[in-house]
Amino acid sequence: MMRTVAIGNRSRRESDDGGSRRGTLIGLLVAVVMLAVGLWLAHDLTAASKMQDCLMSGRTNCNVIEPAR
Repeated sequence: MMRTVAIGNRSRRESDDGGSRRGTLIGLLVAVVMLAVGLWLAHDLTAASKMQDCLMSGRTNCNVIEPAR
């Protein structure tokens, strides 16, 4: 059911089901943060795995070599 709420000299239609999108935006923000942390963690674990594979194969120089520009 919709009701009209007067704010100052303006009126605003507000739903009885919540009316505000604050909860939705907070949920979306939490999901984006969790996705970013997950991607960072996956990248970090992949790099650590590659380093561990290099060291376990008996190599002594496992540093990442960047190409010259």
